[in-house]
Amino acid sequence: MEFRIMGPLEVRDGDGDRTPSAPKHRDLLAMFVLNARRPLTVGRLRHLLWPREGGDRSDSLVRGYVGQLRQLIGKDVITTVSGTYTLAIGEEQLDVDRFRSLVERGSYEEALALWRGPALEDLDPDGERWVETRRLREELEELRLLALERRVQLDLDAGRHRELLSELRRLAGQYPLWQRFRGQYMLALYRSGRRVEALDAYAALREALDDGHAIEPDSDLQLLYHRLLHDDVSLHVSAGPPVLLPHDIAGFTGRADLLDLVVDGQVVVHGQAGAGKSALAVHAAWRERERFPDGILYADLRETTAPAAVLEDFLRWLGCPAQAVPASLDGRERLFRTYAANRRLLVLLDNASSESQVRPLLTSCATVVTSRSSLGGLPDATRVSVGVLGEDDALDLLVRTSGRAADEALRRLARFCGGLPIALRIAGSRLAARPGWTVDYLVGLLEDEHERLDGLRSGDQAVRSVLAIGYDGLPEPAKATLRGLGALSAPDFADWVAELFGGHAEALVDAGLLETHVVDVAGQVRYRLHDLTRLFAREQPAPGALGRLLDVVLARVRSSRFSLVSGDPGTFVATRDIRESVEWLAAERAFLVSLVSDLRQAGLDDGCRRLAHLLGPYLERHRFLDDWRHVIEEALASARRAGDAMGEALILRDQGDLHLAEQEWDLAHDRLRLALGMFLGAGRTRDVNQTRRRLGRVHLERGRLPEAERALLSCLKAAENDRDAADVLRVLGAVLHRAGRLDEAAERLQTAAGHLAALGDRYRQADTLLDLSSVRLAQRAVPDARTAAETARGIAIRLGDRLLDAYALLALARVNQAEGAAERAGELAGAALTVFEALGDDQGRSQALPLVG
Repeated sequence: MEFRIMGPLEVRDGDGDRTPSAPKHRDLLAMFVLNARRPLTVGRLRHLLWPREGGDRSDSLVRGYVGQLRQLIGKDVITTVSGTYTLAIGEEQLDVDRFRSLVERGSYEEALALWRGPALEDLDPDGERWVETRRLREELEELRLLALERRVQLDLDAGRHRELLSELRRLAGQYPLWQRFRGQYMLALYRSGRRVEALDAYAALREALDDGHAIEPDSDLQLLYHRLLHDDVSLHVSAGPPVLLPHDIAGFTGRADLLDLVVDGQVVVHGQAGAGKSALAVHAAWRERERFPDGILYADLRETTAPAAVLEDFLRWLGCPAQAVPASLDGRERLFRTYAANRRLLVLLDNASSESQVRPLLTSCATVVTSRSSLGGLPDATRVSVGVLGEDDALDLLVRTSGRAADEALRRLARFCGGLPIALRIAGSRLAARPGWTVDYLVGLLEDEHERLDGLRSGDQAVRSVLAIGYDGLPEPAKATLRGLGALSAPDFADWVAELFGGHAEALVDAGLLETHVVDVAGQVRYRLHDLTRLFAREQPAPGALGRLLDVVLARVRSSRFSLVSGDPGTFVATRDIRESVEWLAAERAFLVSLVSDLRQAGLDDGCRRLAHLLGPYLERHRFLDDWRHVIEEALASARRAGDAMGEALILRDQGDLHLAEQEWDLAHDRLRLALGMFLGAGRTRDVNQTRRRLGRVHLERGRLPEAERALLSCLKAAENDRDAADVLRVLGAVLHRAGRLDEAAERLQTAAGHLAALGDRYRQADTLLDLSSVRLAQRAVPDARTAAETARGIAIRLGDRLLDAYALLALARVNQAEGAAERAGELAGAALTVFEALGDDQGRSQALPLVG
């Protein structure tokens, strides 16, 4: 039997319709469905059926209605236990439960097929009869739009843009504030060859927003418009398994005897700097791409030297949530091997310097390592030695890259370059970029720099000379861009960074000084500087470049709609906005973390400290603890060097937060006490209050409840805004719960949840609701406990946070156990246990096991 409430109320039994026709029977069934699997007393049913009456209706009348309804839909469907009635149906029998589950699993087409309209639209058309109806409608509508958006994106990725045009036109008009639909409509028009109409669609939205609102479309839509305006061909590429390889080398030449040896088990490709090791490995990987349908992972070990950091990124690309990435290197190794064991993957580890970098990253899948060393400490690897190109291959490479015909002058240039691929490519690109130049002219330029030629044959010095020739031919804005980019140590950067320094990124690409890398998760084009190009660029003066970049970065991070970035009071933020901001921060994480180090190296101590402090909450929530530790260390060094006592205190407090996340209570206490003393000495009232709140958490974890309560009450009294108050109230609620003062704990947590909901802080709101559900259970207020847990789960599903969802399932399992529905409790706990085990959460696993039974 199937119960449907999305749209008009229906009960289907196979092909038969068993929907009640009498109004009171329909109302009663609606109440049962809204409270499916939840025991309801006669008194509760009477209140739900006649909410505006004072309880004058008799119990026998209610029982009579229930009895008549049981005759209509089956006596075994509505069970009776201890004087209560329960609609005993499984999740698969209720369309709302199936809808949530299908959206969570990514089965968007199947989920949307269940939609027939707003919940109970025939019984409660205005959504005012029952509060449950209004809340359910809001949740389901947001889930429906999310499913629509993701289903459309899947269709776009599959190349069905023409078929989507009419639907997207309707959606963009019907939901003008859901700007993702407008962006998808623009992309579908562009891919259908209607670029002008795509740009017009953006202009129409901008005009509508400006009319009376004076606001711009969101940043992602602005970026898409910019890419459409410049006819970015990467917009035609659809998503798929992770293929992290750099672009294939244009005009790859020679190496025919080596190509078949590269992608074969574990291979070390080694040779001198500039010999083309990376070019060979990347070209071979692209050539063999079809052999690896589960993806190709790539890491430049010269940029990311720590194996633990590489393992974290690989695990995230393979779908491992942040919360499940182990803290230890050994744990990450084991988990990566598990992920790779049953997949047809290729791993390319570029520019390894030692065996210790590589060993933690080896799995059963094919792995290619490039290095200057042969890495003799890897006895099971096959070695492929790469030398300079022979004369014929060198000439061929120059022909391909320059577009010139093979003649004696070009052969002289090939010999002059010594067969070193990097020098040959630079020389060829210069000829291609300057069609008026003769080959003899370029040879003459190189001959005039005799010392650089010597360097060319030995490595770095020669490459620097050729880079200087390319630099001299650039327009001034492009030169300024290269100089600015040289101040950065990040492995890659987005196009907005190049634009900030002066633009002309594509001119740099054409000159062979910049490399297009990937399109990141936020839809931004990313570029990479070769390490030798970066060294060359750093020799050129670039005054003020990092300072200008810092101003822009601080503004962007502060304006992020991810509400955890700043400690300042926020405004309401929609869930989808949080997720979109998280995508931008995820794309820029490595860049921002490295920028903290760059700022310290450049002596911009205040900027280093400020950026590190702003990034802390994001890195904490998403469990990038290694990155968080790094930026704290950099910021602390900067603050101390600058003599910035208050900056040092703020970073010490951040360090305390890090130790709290690591459950290092003693270390957290020491850092926080140091920070508190400094804030007290400076009379920084709000900072004192926030630090004492954290110390209250430490006291709680150490079991010192009276000390915790005193500290937190003092903080609450001094709180300057709702966010500060909510943070204090949540910890205070935990203290009161542990002390057995349940009514006070519930009151504190309820207030905190209300503040966080108003602020749009979804993560902390869900955390607080789960704490509240636990307190309500301890009070035996089971319906209230269920409401809190279900609301938290709805937030977790919309955020796509599996671990948070598992804890919500665990809370619901406890609620069902308290209601006497032991079997249902076991099912929910089992579902949560599956997630805990998959993510390696031992604490959750230990809590779920007793409930599974």
